Amino acid sequence: MTTDPRAAAPDATEPDATEPDAVTAAADRLLAAQATGVPCPPVRDLIGRTDVQAAYAVQQRVVRARTAGGGRVAGRKIGLTSPAVQAQLGVDRPDFGVLFADMQYPDGAAVPAGSILQPRAEAEIAFVLGADLADGDLTLEQVRAAVDHAVAAIEVCGSRIAGWDISFADTVADNASAGAYVLGTERRRLEGPDAFEPREAVMTMSVDGRQVSTGDGAACLGDPLLALQWLARQARDLGDPLRAGQVVLSGALGPMRAITPGSTVEAVVAPLGTVRFTLSGPTEGAQR
Repeated sequence: MTTDPRAAAPDATEPDATEPDAVTAAADRLLAAQATGVPCPPVRDLIGRTDVQAAYAVQQRVVRARTAGGGRVAGRKIGLTSPAVQAQLGVDRPDFGVLFADMQYPDGAAVPAGSILQPRAEAEIAFVLGADLADGDLTLEQVRAAVDHAVAAIEVCGSRIAGWDISFADTVADNASAGAYVLGTERRRLEGPDAFEPREAVMTMSVDGRQVSTGDGAACLGDPLLALQWLARQARDLGDPLRAGQVVLSGALGPMRAITPGSTVEAVVAPLGTVRFTLSGPTEGAQR
């Protein structure tokens, strides 16, 4: 598995994604889909399927537009870490996106369906950082020590691209298909006598009481801490390192599932805890 999202070379037969106009047009297409609530065609006709540099350039434009509108960055998400999710979407490497404060919901919340296009849920482990990950070799031991605590989480992925018809470049450009996330209340530390070991976690997720997804910590790049280390190095190399207080969604522990308004989703990430939410009806929650 390739673990460096910048490792893929552009396909010479695809559009020249280095053109600024192509990046701008792709970002504008995604922003219009979010603003109108109407999914758009894929952006690979503008930036190609495999030009990862161009895809992240689009993502950065989308993120800048959101921060210019008052959005506050709360952390990052790692996507496409589970072989099951990679198989679902036809990709072979992880990616990452930006989390905003208004994407976060507490355990048991009603998440407005109107804020997320084509929602799909996946269960994972969230790390809350107690220290920056900006200096040094960013070893696994350093990454572990930087985690203040871990909590069970459900990410509600959303795609601005119609029908989830995405290549790797499409989902990267679309902020790694970030939508919303719900955090559990039970906090566990990674060090000490009762230390939680992320790779040993076991997950089950249900929708309206029916089990729809299972997995474990090893499904997330072999260990969610390895996923966090990968992200820390990517973020530092790009000049925007992870900071204390940020939330990092480390990646799916099993397949994601489509959900509809009225659905109640619950995930058990043993021994970390339980987290649940209800996707509210379209008239109950406008875009925030």
